[in-house]
Amino acid sequence: MTDQLGKEIQIDGVDPRELYGPQNAYLEQLRTLFPELKIVARGSSLKVLGAEREVARFEKRFEGLVAYYTKYGHLSSQVIDQCFAAGYDASAERPMDKDVLVYGNNGMIIRARTPNQQRLVECYDKNDLLFAVGPAGSGKTYTAIALAVRALKEKQVRRIILTRPAVEAGEKLGFLPGDMKEKLDPYLQPLYDALNDMIPPLKLQKFMEDGTVQIAPLAYMRGRTLDNAFVILDEAQNTTLSQIKMFLTRMGRNARFIVTGDVTQIDLPRRSDSGLTRAMKILEGVKGIGQITFDKRDIVRHELVKQIVEAFDRDAERGEIERKLIDKQDK
Repeated sequence: MTDQLGKEIQIDGVDPRELYGPQNAYLEQLRTLFPELKIVARGSSLKVLGAEREVARFEKRFEGLVAYYTKYGHLSSQVIDQCFAAGYDASAERPMDKDVLVYGNNGMIIRARTPNQQRLVECYDKNDLLFAVGPAGSGKTYTAIALAVRALKEKQVRRIILTRPAVEAGEKLGFLPGDMKEKLDPYLQPLYDALNDMIPPLKLQKFMEDGTVQIAPLAYMRGRTLDNAFVILDEAQNTTLSQIKMFLTRMGRNARFIVTGDVTQIDLPRRSDSGLTRAMKILEGVKGIGQITFDKRDIVRHELVKQIVEAFDRDAERGEIERKLIDKQDK
């Protein structure tokens, strides 16, 4: 008689609902693939009963399935069939993996798509603090968040902190409904959108609840020391020099900072108050700090966005020429 074994398999670091599938469809598929086993879901663990050899084979295949989901962020019935047919080896990298930053939801492949995005990735490997400036749509913030998610998945950091100066809202915040978080969330939505591309919804919700992922206005950074964290300051063109200094001096042990901004979209009352370019100039040449400048060739949104940026640039140049002519005539 074959020895029977009862084994409880713990599911760590993954929401079991993602593995069980909608209405437990994936769980039923596992039962179909191993008809000799009795498989019972118990919250964050699976109770498996059957022949010892079959239980061991199931456990190995199931570990591969969890590894696949952890890496690629999605499952399907086809994926489950493949993982349980031959097994998935997490250490076996495909050649294309080397330039992939992170595998997003539904199998989305997120990689550096332009030369300057690639420069940002390469510069990240050599520096703990990066400045990335350039026009809207050039992918500077999205690439930075992808690097942050990769660092979290690879356990290089313990948390991700994303922040923005709440400048555009200004005094209008008081007229928005809800508590402070509800007032600020719409302004921080672009950061949520990027995270929603890269982290499964249920896992992201858990990360937000336990503080693994934090999104907050810049003012909330004051007084904190940010250890073991990947921190991104977005829309930094709307910080004053004192604000950006405050932010940069939050850097703690094993921290990585990326500062992004677009100096053509300053929303401060006086454009000259922006501290981003001044801080970059002050810190230029400091070892461990990198600077990357994106341009309109990096824009990866709709083709019209490039043309819009170019048109505004031409208009700004004409305006500058006209101002210089007027100043010359006045003299």
